[in-house]
Amino acid sequence: MALLARRRATPRRDALGDDTMSQIQAVAQDLDNQHDHGEARQDQRKVDFRIQATLLGGVILAVALIARWIFDSNLQSDLLAAAAAILMGVPIVWEALKTVLPEGLRHKLAGTSPDAAQDGGAPRDHAATNQLVTVALLFAFGAQEYVTSASIAFLMLLAQLLEERTAVGARREIESLVRITPTRARKLADDGSETEVPAAELLPDDRVIVRPGDNIPGDGVVETGETTVNQANITGESIPVDKAVGDEVFSGTINETGVVTLRITKAGKDSTLSTVKNLILQAAGTRPAVVRILDRYAGFYTPTILMIAAIVLFWTGELYIAISLLLIACPVEIIMAGPTAMVASLSAAARVRVLIKSVSDLEVAQRVTAIVFDKTGTLTHGELRVTRMRPVEGVDGARLLRLAASLEANSRHPVARAVNAIAAKAKVEPLEVDAFEEVAGRGVQGQIQGAAVMAGRRAWLEDQGVDCSGLDTSEGQGMSLLTVAAEGRAIGWLGLEDKARAEAAGALTQLDHQGVKTRVMITGDARGAAERVAREVGVTDFQAEALPGDKLDLVKALRDKGHTVAVVGDGVNDGPALAAGDISIAMGAAGSDVAVESASIALMSNNLDRIPFLVHLSKRTITVVRQNLIGLMCYILFMVALLATGYITPVIAAVGHGVSGLAVIFNSARLFREGEHLSLDDDAKPAAAPARKLEPIVPAAPATA
Repeated sequence: MALLARRRATPRRDALGDDTMSQIQAVAQDLDNQHDHGEARQDQRKVDFRIQATLLGGVILAVALIARWIFDSNLQSDLLAAAAAILMGVPIVWEALKTVLPEGLRHKLAGTSPDAAQDGGAPRDHAATNQLVTVALLFAFGAQEYVTSASIAFLMLLAQLLEERTAVGARREIESLVRITPTRARKLADDGSETEVPAAELLPDDRVIVRPGDNIPGDGVVETGETTVNQANITGESIPVDKAVGDEVFSGTINETGVVTLRITKAGKDSTLSTVKNLILQAAGTRPAVVRILDRYAGFYTPTILMIAAIVLFWTGELYIAISLLLIACPVEIIMAGPTAMVASLSAAARVRVLIKSVSDLEVAQRVTAIVFDKTGTLTHGELRVTRMRPVEGVDGARLLRLAASLEANSRHPVARAVNAIAAKAKVEPLEVDAFEEVAGRGVQGQIQGAAVMAGRRAWLEDQGVDCSGLDTSEGQGMSLLTVAAEGRAIGWLGLEDKARAEAAGALTQLDHQGVKTRVMITGDARGAAERVAREVGVTDFQAEALPGDKLDLVKALRDKGHTVAVVGDGVNDGPALAAGDISIAMGAAGSDVAVESASIALMSNNLDRIPFLVHLSKRTITVVRQNLIGLMCYILFMVALLATGYITPVIAAVGHGVSGLAVIFNSARLFREGEHLSLDDDAKPAAAPARKLEPIVPAAPATA
């Protein structure tokens, strides 16, 4: 959370324009502080005034044009057109004036504080445009070309309003997350009484009661009761998830059926919902590289264009040519070319719960040539399951399972949980164990009905003098084996597997088609288990029996070979490797502070098909940005050529400005639909991986688990 807090405190330039982000952040502030609605109301008043001025001015301008045909004199028409020009020109001139006023005076006139103005004030994306349009308006008005002046103002205001209305879709996903922030909670006192309190005032270890239909007010753990929870807001899962005692729940999700009591673990700004909201706001507040370059030269742009227009006016003596040049040179479409595409992509990604911290990460994703996957919890479910059991000759399988389950019932190791789960499914009751002992990394032992029983690694049992000569483990290749012994003799083994995710093979095949030819899996598991998973999912290489430091070395080695490397992990034990990659992707980041802090991109669910979607989205976004820029360059050259031949008037230039801006927005808006085909549930589409010969990157001696 500290990282997010630092980033929130850093002033940023936004990707949609300061007014747009001001409205989004006003909504967020509105919901974080329920008593403060002033900023949102002020922004709405600005929009309402511009709409009213545009509509009224457009009507007056239309009447002026009609009057020109009715009356012999142009006096009535000019008076009406002048009134329309003043009415619609004032907002444009005022916004342009605010960009050149000293900062202190601008805040005083606007009635805002300097801190509040960091994200508000005049739209930066329209600053240079407003300045050039203001000059064109004043020139036309001063030359008594009132109809031309009013037409320019009307078309410019109309274009800006259409741009803002079209950009609403880019904010919808953000606002939907912001608006589901819970505001009230029913807190339980020690005596069991209920008190309604603001959700923001909840603290860790507070107990709350949540009834059907209520929003869960904070991250927490179920203490009593059972229910189903719709957590699509956080993880994107479309099917409600059953929750029982001990299960984790997230802030902003919806309790659907039962009454439950929760113990709060994180609330308010520390909750998962708040983290998601801040990640999206943070991403929307960053700017792509092309815009950062344009910003660097923005201060020189307006004076340069004005100088060129003055030279044109001096040599031609035609005011309309200079005015048309100013309108053609308005840079807003070029500035919008990148941000509109980026924000549309961020919105599409957020819809399937792919949270991108910065648009620069989205830009890097399209250059990825190598991906490093952690195995456990990433390519696999991270949950061991007993899939095979082989007693030695003369031993009953039920006895083998009962003895193993009796020992493992006293352990909390993942192997123990898997054995206990299969025993419960088989309705095998564990026996009482005396003198229980667990040897870390080796196994467990104890006395059961007077007999010495052991369960663990075969090598450990042999070191303890157990006779394993009658044990045949040929069927257990590629599994983790739990060997069970009684009275100094092995009586059989249980094979455990961490199964690969059903969609993993298909996701890695898609990455191969997208040009990511190096796909490496790294794990601390034995070679046999690692190779089995590697073959199933279709990685190109793997490294087994790896220590945490080996992951970092692997990433550095790939980068030294010239690869752009993405690292995919669960964020829990992959922190150094995630930080070393060009981009890092945390799987299943819902509720995980470590994942959010470590990774540049967070997948709120465990569905691997989000990774090829991310690469595809990045490439599509860069393509759309290039289309926007190339199209605009061609448009400007075409308009300048027409201007040189005398076919362009100021009104035509203003129309062209509006049309080109809308073309950029509509072209970028196509990205909103990316990802609509993706399932919102984990393990959606199983697919077979191509069979291939695999060799470990670092050969390891065969080891028996």
